[in-house]
Amino acid sequence: MALLVQKFGGTSVADPDRMRAVADHVARCRRRGDQIVLVISAMGKETDELLHLAAQLSAAPPGREMDMLITAGERKACALICLALAELGVPAHSFTGSQAGFLTDTNHRNAKILEITPNRIREALDAGIVPVVAGAQGVSTENDVTFLGRGGSDTTAVALAHVLSADLCELYTDVSGVFTTDPRVVPRARKMPTITFDELLEMTATGCPKPAMRSVEVAHSYQVPLHVRSAFTWEPGTMVVEDDSSPEAGSMEQPIIRAITHDLSESKVTVNNVPDQPGVSATLFRALADENVNVDMIVQNVSAQGRTDISFTVPTEDLARASAVLSGGVVDTLGADGFDTDDTIGRVSVIGAGMKSNPGVAATIFETLAANDINIEMISTSAIRVSCVIASEQAEAAVQHLHTAFGLDA
Repeated sequence: MALLVQKFGGTSVADPDRMRAVADHVARCRRRGDQIVLVISAMGKETDELLHLAAQLSAAPPGREMDMLITAGERKACALICLALAELGVPAHSFTGSQAGFLTDTNHRNAKILEITPNRIREALDAGIVPVVAGAQGVSTENDVTFLGRGGSDTTAVALAHVLSADLCELYTDVSGVFTTDPRVVPRARKMPTITFDELLEMTATGCPKPAMRSVEVAHSYQVPLHVRSAFTWEPGTMVVEDDSSPEAGSMEQPIIRAITHDLSESKVTVNNVPDQPGVSATLFRALADENVNVDMIVQNVSAQGRTDISFTVPTEDLARASAVLSGGVVDTLGADGFDTDDTIGRVSVIGAGMKSNPGVAATIFETLAANDINIEMISTSAIRVSCVIASEQAEAAVQHLHTAFGLDA
C-alpha cells in the first residue's frame, strides 16, 4: 500500500465531468490499496475571473482581502470534489489550508510556508477518509488567510508529501509531462521520461510554466519523489529524479542538452552612465529589493572614463514598481544620467548537463542565432544553462532553430 499525494490543476477540475473523472481515478487508486491525499486548484479560470472582478472594484486592493477572495476558488472546488467522491461511495473530507495545518508568513498574494502540522490530515487517513485539501493557501502568523501565489497548489502538494512522508507526489495537469520545449512552438518536441531536479529548476526559472518553480525547489530540498503527468490521458508522465542515469541521458562527459525554454514575461531596465565605484550596485539593488522587485539577469558594461551602464531584467508585472523606485530618487542618489526600460524582450535558454566543461555548446547557440539574424542583447550562464535576451518577436523562432540545432526534434 502506497501513500500518494495527488494534485489536480484548474483544467483538471474545470467542470462536473472532469470532477467525476478525478473522483473515479481516486476510487480506482483506493481499490488497488493506495491511500490518497488530494490537493485541488480552483476550477478552470476562476482565479483569473476573481482577479478581474477585483480590478473592477479597486485600483489598489488590500492584500488581505485579495487573499480572502482568491482562495475561495480552491475551497469551492474541494467541496465539489468531495461530493463527487461521495457519489462513488468514497468517504472524503475537504480542508482549507489552515485546517490542513499550513502556517505562513504575512506576505499577502505570495506567502511562504513556515510550518505544516497536518494532524487533521493524518486523522482522516487513519479513519479511511480521503483528505481533499485546498491548494495555494494557509493562515499567517497573524491569523489571516494567505495565498501562496500562482502555482501554489503544486507547492501545497509537494510540501504535504514531505511532511506526510508520502511515497510519491503526482502533479496532474493538462500536459502529459515535461517536454524538450513548448509543443505549441515546436510540434516535434519530445516528452522526457525522466529529468533531474536541477534541470527542471532551470527550466521552470526560464519559462517552463509547469510545474511551479517553488514546488520543484521544495521537492529538491526534501527529496520528494515527483511525477508530472496528464489528468486527461492518465498515461505515465515525467519522473523528476536526483540523478538521471536513463539511456536518453547519454554517456559520461558527453554534453547533454535536455531542453530549450523561452520566457516573454520579463522587461529590461538600463541605468545609464553610472559612476563606476564601490557601493553603487549595492545601493541600486537594495532599493529594488526593499520594494520586493525581483531582479534576474544583470549585466554591467565595461567602464569608460569612470562611468558605466547597468542593465537588468525584472518581471514585466514589476516594471512599474521598478521604474517608481528609480525615478523616486535612486537615480539621483547614484549620480546616473537616467534610465531606460524595454518591455519588448524575450529570453531563450538552453538547458542540460555538461555545459561547463564543453565550450562547443555556447558556440552552437551563438552561431545558430547569428545564422538566423537574431541579435543577442544580454547573456547569462550557469553550470547547466545558457540564457540569451533577444527581441520578443524572435523568441519562438529562436526556440525552433535551437531545438533543431541540438538534435532535440522527435
